[in-house]
Amino acid sequence: MHLLAQLIKSKLGLEIFTVDIGGWDTHINQGVIEGQMPRLLSDLSKSLNAFYQNMGEGMKRITVVTMSEFGRRAAENRGGGTDHDHGNVMFMIGKNIYGGKVYGQWPRLARKDLAGPGDLAITMDFRTVLAEIVKGV
Repeated sequence: MHLLAQLIKSKLGLEIFTVDIGGWDTHINQGVIEGQMPRLLSDLSKSLNAFYQNMGEGMKRITVVTMSEFGRRAAENRGGGTDHDHGNVMFMIGKNIYGGKVYGQWPRLARKDLAGPGDLAITMDFRTVLAEIVKGV
């Protein structure tokens, strides 16, 4: 993220970029306070904060979207992790993001509200979210 901030500040014309962070396939020993998932979330939040601070006023023209190609189930499996799910979450910061709230509907965790074998129901298509961001550019 530090290198990305420098590339943006260099004004080379960078308009869209992606950054990948691996290791989210937490089928075993996922953890709650300590473990694989808390470490990943801590690294992600620290990286996003550092990028935001580094960009300063430049964040007025930047939108950051975090997303994954798969979600995690709400219930743990026998290995102390979670299996793949199709429901997910996106976090956004930056230009034209009206933050401080959750958009969309919470799908609920009651067995009758889950999709498939324990998956969160999808309440909003990620393409709809991304289309709104692109429209605002």
